[in-house]
Amino acid sequence: MLKTTQTSNFRRVAIIHYWLVGMRGGERVLESLCKMFPNADIFTHVVEHHQLSDLLQKHTIKTTFIDRLPFAKKLYQSYLPLMPMALEGLDLSDYDLVISSEAGPAKGVVVPPGVPHVCYCHSPMRYLWDQYSIYRKNAGTVTRLAMPWIAHKMRLWDVTSAARVDHFVANSNHVANRIEKYYRRDAAVVAPPVAVSDFSPVPLEQIGDFYLWAGELAPYKRPDLAIEAFNRSGRKLVVIGGPAKTVEELRRKAKPNVTFLGKAPFPVLKDHMARCRGLIFPGEEDFGIVPVEVMASGRPVVAFAKGGALDTVIDGLSGILFPEQSVESMNEAIDRMEEWIQRGELDVDAIRQHAERFSEANFQQAMMNEISSALESLRPNRILGSCLAT
Repeated sequence: MLKTTQTSNFRRVAIIHYWLVGMRGGERVLESLCKMFPNADIFTHVVEHHQLSDLLQKHTIKTTFIDRLPFAKKLYQSYLPLMPMALEGLDLSDYDLVISSEAGPAKGVVVPPGVPHVCYCHSPMRYLWDQYSIYRKNAGTVTRLAMPWIAHKMRLWDVTSAARVDHFVANSNHVANRIEKYYRRDAAVVAPPVAVSDFSPVPLEQIGDFYLWAGELAPYKRPDLAIEAFNRSGRKLVVIGGPAKTVEELRRKAKPNVTFLGKAPFPVLKDHMARCRGLIFPGEEDFGIVPVEVMASGRPVVAFAKGGALDTVIDGLSGILFPEQSVESMNEAIDRMEEWIQRGELDVDAIRQHAERFSEANFQQAMMNEISSALESLRPNRILGSCLAT
């Protein structure tokens, strides 16, 4: 745990988060930051209090004017063009540390001189940059027509606002590379906190005969590829995740060896993570918390060798990496996994120990080191300013 003196140096802390409408990976990072700074105020565009954890609700949460616009709780992303103005209107003059949590517009706040602004970047906005074409292709007619105009202006603001950040921290090397590509800024890498203590291995005799796919059934996560691969191999696959509409679409394509559980409660998910032969992770993710949770359960991961998986899955130790998003490549990796398991070379304890690198305690200590680094980088400017003043 962090020493109290490390966090008490900052009396007033502001944490800027893009929107608070549920508890996903970004909100778990926010929770951990709030544990580091228990008196911090949270600023966000839109908040749904009943969707938040008790920990977050204990903090003062202030919203921009977006929250007061019609139907903002549901249609907040439609107000994206107004979010730069909303952020720049926030008064942060009373704070001595600003942390922005960026995956949507959050880093564009105006911070007083001499106040460190550290941006923890889950991802540059995917729908503006590398996945723009994918998002536009899947958007409705009105949104598809408007996107070229809106995205052009938002990209200009996004790059400009990156210059306001004193210190970037990325959640993976993959995201750090994208920050360099689009913002021309260096970024330290601190993996997000994973609740590894919530997961544990089971005896080997309890391991099932199925592989697991878990998470939101979004197109870029490639659940379709996993289903096609298991259709062809005949091996058993259990799919956990929603939304229900996508489940039904995929169910129609799947053979009987693929089972869909929908959005299962946590005990069911935890049980399947511990008993599966391995997790199937065919998408390109910014980081990917689910693979670490499975590894904390002592099980390996079969992952596409790109994105955040390269930071978490060690080929031959905690999983198998496959080079192409194809049925053939994935099934060859699963064949390797089966050979690995049959030879008795799977080290459950080593997989679990590897997952513990991504604990909340490690995240908090690494983040405090980065915040201290940002503060040190500002001190020469303060000293120079004092010299000029005299």
